[in-house]
Amino acid sequence: MNVTSGTPRSPHARRRLRRTLVALAGALALGAGALTLTSPSASASVPPPPSGWTQVFADDFDGPEGSGVDTGDWQYATGTGYPGGPANWGTGEIETMTSSPDNVSLDGNGNLRITPRRDGAGNWTSGRIETARDDFQPPAGGKLRVEARIQVPNVTGDAAKGYWPAFWMLGAPYRGDYWNWPAVGELDIMENTQGMNTVFATMHCGTSPGGPCNETSGIGGETTCQGTTCQAGFHTYRMEWDRSSDVEEIRFSLDDDTFHTVREDQVDAATWSNATDHGFFVILNVAMGGGFPDAFGGGPDAGTEPGHSMLVDYVQVLTAS
Repeated sequence: MNVTSGTPRSPHARRRLRRTLVALAGALALGAGALTLTSPSASASVPPPPSGWTQVFADDFDGPEGSGVDTGDWQYATGTGYPGGPANWGTGEIETMTSSPDNVSLDGNGNLRITPRRDGAGNWTSGRIETARDDFQPPAGGKLRVEARIQVPNVTGDAAKGYWPAFWMLGAPYRGDYWNWPAVGELDIMENTQGMNTVFATMHCGTSPGGPCNETSGIGGETTCQGTTCQAGFHTYRMEWDRSSDVEEIRFSLDDDTFHTVREDQVDAATWSNATDHGFFVILNVAMGGGFPDAFGGGPDAGTEPGHSMLVDYVQVLTAS
Protein backbone atom coordinates (compact mmCIF):
# COMPACT_ATOMS: atom_id res chain seq x y z
CA MET A 1 0.00 0.00 0.00
CA ASN A 2 0.99 3.59 -0.35
CA VAL A 3 -0.22 6.57 1.64
CA THR A 4 -0.09 9.88 -0.16
CA SER A 5 -0.96 13.37 0.94
CA GLY A 6 -4.34 13.15 -0.72
CA THR A 7 -3.22 12.43 -4.27
CA PRO A 8 -4.06 8.93 -5.57
CA ARG A 9 -0.91 7.07 -6.47
CA SER A 10 0.05 5.59 -9.79
CA PRO A 11 2.59 3.11 -8.42
CA HIS A 12 4.91 0.83 -10.28
CA ALA A 13 3.75 2.13 -13.64
CA ARG A 14 6.87 4.25 -14.04
CA ARG A 15 9.44 2.28 -12.17
CA ARG A 16 11.74 -0.35 -13.55
CA LEU A 17 10.86 -3.53 -11.72
CA ARG A 18 13.21 -6.44 -11.37
CA ARG A 19 11.61 -9.72 -12.30
CA THR A 20 13.07 -12.75 -10.64
CA LEU A 21 11.73 -16.23 -11.24
CA VAL A 22 11.89 -18.16 -7.99
CA ALA A 23 12.17 -21.87 -7.43
CA LEU A 24 9.63 -23.67 -5.25
CA ALA A 25 10.95 -24.12 -1.74
CA GLY A 26 10.97 -27.80 -0.96
CA ALA A 27 13.02 -28.11 2.19
CA LEU A 28 13.27 -26.47 5.57
CA ALA A 29 15.58 -23.45 5.67
CA LEU A 30 17.48 -22.31 8.77
CA GLY A 31 15.02 -24.25 10.89
CA ALA A 32 12.42 -21.54 10.26
CA GLY A 33 10.13 -23.88 8.44
CA ALA A 34 9.80 -23.54 4.71
CA LEU A 35 6.42 -23.32 3.08
CA THR A 36 4.34 -26.36 2.38
CA LEU A 37 1.70 -25.53 -0.18
CA THR A 38 -1.66 -26.75 1.03
CA SER A 39 -5.36 -26.41 0.44
CA PRO A 40 -6.89 -22.97 1.02
CA SER A 41 -8.41 -23.97 4.37
CA ALA A 42 -5.26 -25.55 5.78
CA SER A 43 -3.59 -23.90 8.75
CA ALA A 44 0.03 -24.29 9.80
CA SER A 45 1.46 -23.51 13.21
CA VAL A 46 3.63 -20.45 13.58
CA PRO A 47 7.14 -21.71 12.82
CA PRO A 48 9.50 -21.74 15.80
CA PRO A 49 12.21 -19.09 15.72
CA PRO A 50 15.46 -20.17 14.06
CA SER A 51 18.55 -20.36 16.22
CA GLY A 52 19.64 -16.88 17.28
CA TRP A 53 16.18 -15.33 16.75
CA THR A 54 13.57 -14.32 19.36
CA GLN A 55 9.85 -14.12 18.68
CA VAL A 56 8.50 -10.76 19.84
CA PHE A 57 5.00 -10.98 18.34
CA ALA A 58 2.85 -13.73 16.84
CA ASP A 59 -0.77 -14.46 16.00
CA ASP A 60 -1.97 -17.74 14.46
CA PHE A 61 -5.60 -16.56 14.24
CA ASP A 62 -7.02 -19.59 16.00
CA GLY A 63 -10.58 -19.12 17.22
CA PRO A 64 -14.23 -19.80 16.48
CA GLU A 65 -15.55 -19.05 13.01
CA GLY A 66 -16.90 -15.52 12.77
CA SER A 67 -15.08 -14.20 15.82
CA GLY A 68 -13.02 -11.03 15.66
CA VAL A 69 -9.31 -10.48 16.06
CA ASP A 70 -7.67 -10.08 19.46
CA THR A 71 -8.02 -6.36 20.12
CA GLY A 72 -5.16 -6.54 22.58
CA ASP A 73 -2.89 -7.20 19.61
CA TRP A 74 -4.78 -5.58 16.73
CA GLN A 75 -6.87 -2.51 16.12
CA TYR A 76 -9.44 -2.00 13.39
CA ALA A 77 -8.91 0.93 11.04
CA THR A 78 -12.39 1.89 9.88
CA GLY A 79 -14.05 4.37 7.58
CA THR A 80 -12.46 5.93 4.52
CA GLY A 81 -9.35 7.35 6.19
CA TYR A 82 -7.70 8.25 9.48
CA PRO A 83 -9.33 11.12 11.41
CA GLY A 84 -7.90 14.32 9.99
CA GLY A 85 -5.86 12.42 7.41
CA PRO A 86 -6.10 12.15 3.62
CA ALA A 87 -9.40 11.01 2.15
CA ASN A 88 -9.76 7.48 0.80
CA TRP A 89 -6.73 6.42 2.87
CA GLY A 90 -4.59 8.64 0.64
CA THR A 91 -4.64 6.09 -2.19
CA GLY A 92 -7.90 6.72 -4.02
CA GLU A 93 -9.38 3.38 -2.96
CA ILE A 94 -13.17 3.40 -2.86
CA GLU A 95 -14.24 0.98 -0.09
CA THR A 96 -15.30 1.77 3.44
CA MET A 97 -13.35 -0.23 6.02
CA THR A 98 -15.39 -1.78 8.82
CA SER A 99 -14.95 -3.93 11.92
CA SER A 100 -17.91 -6.12 10.94
CA PRO A 101 -17.27 -9.88 10.94
CA ASP A 102 -18.69 -9.79 7.40
CA ASN A 103 -15.43 -8.05 6.46
CA VAL A 104 -12.91 -9.15 9.13
CA SER A 105 -13.16 -12.40 11.07
CA LEU A 106 -11.53 -15.71 11.87
CA ASP A 107 -12.60 -18.58 9.63
CA GLY A 108 -12.51 -21.29 12.31
CA ASN A 109 -9.70 -23.11 10.49
CA GLY A 110 -6.84 -21.08 11.94
CA ASN A 111 -6.96 -18.23 9.43
CA LEU A 112 -7.85 -14.57 9.44
CA ARG A 113 -10.12 -13.66 6.53
CA ILE A 114 -10.53 -10.15 5.14
CA THR A 115 -13.42 -10.02 2.71
CA PRO A 116 -14.51 -7.20 0.39
CA ARG A 117 -18.26 -7.01 -0.08
CA ARG A 118 -20.57 -4.95 -2.29
CA ASP A 119 -24.09 -3.95 -1.37
CA GLY A 120 -27.10 -3.60 -3.63
CA ALA A 121 -26.29 0.04 -4.33
CA GLY A 122 -22.79 -0.86 -5.52
CA ASN A 123 -20.94 0.39 -2.42
CA TRP A 124 -17.92 -1.61 -1.29
CA THR A 125 -16.86 -2.48 2.25
CA SER A 126 -13.73 -4.34 3.37
CA GLY A 127 -11.35 -4.69 6.30
CA ARG A 128 -8.08 -3.27 7.56
CA ILE A 129 -6.34 -4.21 10.81
CA GLU A 130 -3.12 -2.88 12.31
CA THR A 131 -0.97 -4.06 15.18
CA ALA A 132 -1.51 -2.11 18.36
CA ARG A 133 2.26 -2.15 18.78
CA ASP A 134 4.22 0.31 16.67
CA ASP A 135 7.70 -0.38 18.00
CA PHE A 136 8.88 -3.09 15.60
CA GLN A 137 12.46 -2.35 14.54
CA PRO A 138 15.81 -4.15 14.63
CA PRO A 139 17.91 -3.85 17.75
CA ALA A 140 21.15 -1.90 17.33
CA GLY A 141 23.47 -4.07 15.26
CA GLY A 142 20.75 -6.70 14.86
CA LYS A 143 17.92 -7.81 12.61
CA LEU A 144 14.13 -7.65 12.37
CA ARG A 145 12.05 -10.24 10.53
CA VAL A 146 8.35 -9.75 9.81
CA GLU A 147 6.53 -12.53 7.99
CA ALA A 148 3.08 -13.88 7.22
CA ARG A 149 1.66 -16.90 5.45
CA ILE A 150 -1.06 -15.63 3.14
CA GLN A 151 -3.38 -16.71 0.35
CA VAL A 152 -4.51 -13.63 -1.57
CA PRO A 153 -8.14 -13.56 -2.76
CA ASN A 154 -8.74 -16.53 -5.02
CA VAL A 155 -10.18 -14.62 -7.95
CA THR A 156 -8.62 -13.83 -11.32
CA GLY A 157 -9.37 -12.15 -14.62
CA ASP A 158 -12.18 -9.62 -14.99
CA ALA A 159 -13.75 -10.85 -11.76
CA ALA A 160 -10.65 -9.63 -9.85
CA LYS A 161 -10.66 -6.11 -11.25
CA GLY A 162 -9.86 -3.61 -8.51
CA TYR A 163 -8.78 -6.08 -5.81
CA TRP A 164 -5.74 -4.82 -3.85
CA PRO A 165 -4.67 -7.10 -0.95
CA ALA A 166 -1.61 -6.09 1.04
CA PHE A 167 0.68 -6.94 3.97
CA TRP A 168 2.73 -3.90 4.90
CA MET A 169 4.16 -1.58 7.55
CA LEU A 170 4.14 2.14 8.32
CA GLY A 171 6.52 4.16 10.48
CA ALA A 172 5.18 4.85 13.97
CA PRO A 173 5.36 8.66 13.57
CA TYR A 174 2.54 8.40 11.02
CA ARG A 175 0.08 7.67 13.81
CA GLY A 176 -1.49 10.91 14.97
CA ASP A 177 -0.01 13.00 12.16
CA TYR A 178 -1.16 11.33 8.91
CA TRP A 179 0.48 13.93 6.67
CA ASN A 180 4.16 13.01 7.09
CA TRP A 181 4.25 10.29 4.42
CA PRO A 182 6.54 9.18 2.83
CA ALA A 183 9.29 10.68 5.01
CA VAL A 184 8.46 8.40 7.97
CA GLY A 185 8.85 5.25 5.90
CA GLU A 186 6.62 2.53 4.50
CA LEU A 187 7.57 -1.09 3.86
CA ASP A 188 5.26 -3.01 1.54
CA ILE A 189 6.04 -6.67 2.15
CA MET A 190 3.37 -7.96 -0.22
CA GLU A 191 1.00 -6.22 -2.59
CA ASN A 192 -1.08 -7.87 -5.27
CA THR A 193 -3.71 -6.56 -7.65
CA GLN A 194 -6.14 -7.58 -10.39
CA GLY A 195 -5.76 -11.27 -9.56
CA MET A 196 -2.32 -11.40 -11.16
CA ASN A 197 0.14 -14.13 -10.20
CA THR A 198 2.62 -11.41 -9.26
CA VAL A 199 3.48 -9.80 -5.94
CA PHE A 200 5.26 -6.53 -5.30
CA ALA A 201 7.52 -5.30 -2.49
CA THR A 202 8.42 -1.65 -2.03
CA MET A 203 10.08 0.82 0.31
CA HIS A 204 8.64 4.35 0.37
CA CYS A 205 10.66 7.24 1.80
CA GLY A 206 11.86 10.78 1.20
CA THR A 207 9.58 13.34 -0.42
CA SER A 208 6.69 13.09 -2.85
CA PRO A 209 6.44 13.42 -5.75
CA GLY A 210 9.89 12.39 -6.96
CA GLY A 211 12.61 12.75 -4.37
CA PRO A 212 15.36 10.26 -3.55
CA CYS A 213 12.93 7.31 -3.39
CA ASN A 214 11.17 7.96 -6.72
CA GLU A 215 7.76 8.64 -5.19
CA THR A 216 5.01 7.88 -5.53
CA SER A 217 6.38 4.65 -6.99
CA GLY A 218 9.00 4.01 -4.32
CA ILE A 219 11.95 1.63 -4.52
CA GLY A 220 10.31 -1.61 -5.56
CA GLY A 221 10.61 -5.07 -7.02
CA GLU A 222 8.30 -7.87 -8.03
CA THR A 223 8.22 -11.63 -8.40
CA THR A 224 5.90 -14.50 -9.31
CA CYS A 225 4.43 -17.21 -7.08
CA GLN A 226 5.73 -20.65 -8.03
CA GLY A 227 4.22 -24.10 -7.59
CA THR A 228 0.74 -22.75 -7.02
CA THR A 229 -0.39 -19.26 -7.91
CA CYS A 230 -0.62 -16.53 -5.30
CA GLN A 231 -4.42 -16.93 -5.49
CA ALA A 232 -4.64 -20.74 -5.38
CA GLY A 233 -2.46 -21.44 -2.36
CA PHE A 234 -0.67 -20.08 0.68
CA HIS A 235 2.77 -18.49 0.35
CA THR A 236 5.12 -16.99 2.93
CA TYR A 237 6.01 -13.31 2.58
CA ARG A 238 8.87 -11.85 4.61
CA MET A 239 10.75 -8.64 5.23
CA GLU A 240 14.16 -8.82 6.91
CA TRP A 241 15.76 -5.58 8.04
CA ASP A 242 19.46 -6.01 8.72
CA ARG A 243 21.49 -3.59 10.83
CA SER A 244 24.32 -6.03 11.43
CA SER A 245 26.65 -4.66 8.74
CA ASP A 246 28.06 -1.23 7.95
CA VAL A 247 25.36 -0.64 5.33
CA GLU A 248 21.81 -1.46 6.44
CA GLU A 249 19.67 -3.59 4.12
CA ILE A 250 15.97 -4.32 3.91
CA ARG A 251 15.32 -7.60 2.09
CA PHE A 252 12.00 -8.91 0.80
CA SER A 253 11.37 -12.58 0.12
CA LEU A 254 8.71 -14.97 -1.14
CA ASP A 255 8.84 -18.55 0.12
CA ASP A 256 12.39 -18.05 1.46
CA ASP A 257 13.74 -16.63 -1.81
CA THR A 258 14.90 -13.01 -1.64
CA PHE A 259 13.73 -11.09 -4.69
CA HIS A 260 14.23 -7.45 -3.72
CA THR A 261 16.77 -5.60 -1.54
CA VAL A 262 16.94 -1.92 -0.58
CA ARG A 263 20.28 -0.66 0.76
CA GLU A 264 20.92 2.29 3.00
CA ASP A 265 23.40 3.71 0.50
CA GLN A 266 20.77 3.94 -2.25
CA VAL A 267 19.53 7.18 -0.67
CA ASP A 268 21.10 10.00 1.32
CA ALA A 269 21.73 9.60 5.03
CA ALA A 270 18.96 11.98 6.14
CA THR A 271 16.34 10.23 4.02
CA TRP A 272 17.28 6.83 5.41
CA SER A 273 17.39 8.09 8.99
CA ASN A 274 14.00 9.80 8.75
CA ALA A 275 12.45 6.63 7.33
CA THR A 276 14.00 4.09 9.69
CA ASP A 277 15.06 5.60 13.04
CA HIS A 278 11.83 4.55 14.77
CA GLY A 279 9.48 1.63 15.15
CA PHE A 280 6.85 0.43 12.68
CA PHE A 281 3.39 -1.14 12.87
CA VAL A 282 2.02 -3.97 10.72
CA ILE A 283 -1.07 -3.66 8.50
CA LEU A 284 -3.22 -6.28 6.76
CA ASN A 285 -5.98 -5.12 4.42
CA VAL A 286 -7.83 -5.61 1.16
CA ALA A 287 -8.54 -2.35 -0.65
CA MET A 288 -10.81 -1.98 -3.66
CA GLY A 289 -9.70 0.38 -6.37
CA GLY A 290 -7.15 3.15 -6.05
CA GLY A 291 -3.90 4.12 -7.68
CA PHE A 292 -2.33 0.67 -7.74
CA PRO A 293 -5.19 -1.14 -9.51
CA ASP A 294 -5.53 1.88 -11.78
CA ALA A 295 -1.95 1.33 -12.93
CA PHE A 296 -2.89 -2.19 -14.02
CA GLY A 297 -6.22 -1.68 -15.74
CA GLY A 298 -8.56 0.13 -13.36
CA GLY A 299 -10.77 -0.23 -10.34
CA PRO A 300 -13.77 -2.47 -9.69
CA ASP A 301 -16.66 -2.45 -12.12
CA ALA A 302 -19.90 -4.38 -12.62
CA GLY A 303 -17.94 -7.51 -13.49
CA THR A 304 -15.89 -7.54 -10.27
CA GLU A 305 -16.95 -10.37 -7.97
CA PRO A 306 -17.31 -9.47 -4.28
CA GLY A 307 -16.77 -11.91 -1.44
CA HIS A 308 -13.29 -13.28 -2.18
CA SER A 309 -11.23 -13.28 1.02
CA MET A 310 -7.55 -12.79 1.73
CA LEU A 311 -6.64 -15.57 4.18
CA VAL A 312 -3.81 -15.08 6.67
CA ASP A 313 -2.57 -18.18 8.47
CA TYR A 314 -0.19 -16.38 10.82
CA VAL A 315 1.87 -13.26 11.35
CA GLN A 316 5.05 -13.23 13.38
CA VAL A 317 7.80 -10.76 14.21
CA LEU A 318 11.30 -11.88 15.20
CA THR A 319 14.47 -10.11 16.25
CA ALA A 320 18.10 -11.19 16.32
CA SER A 321 20.93 -9.44 18.15
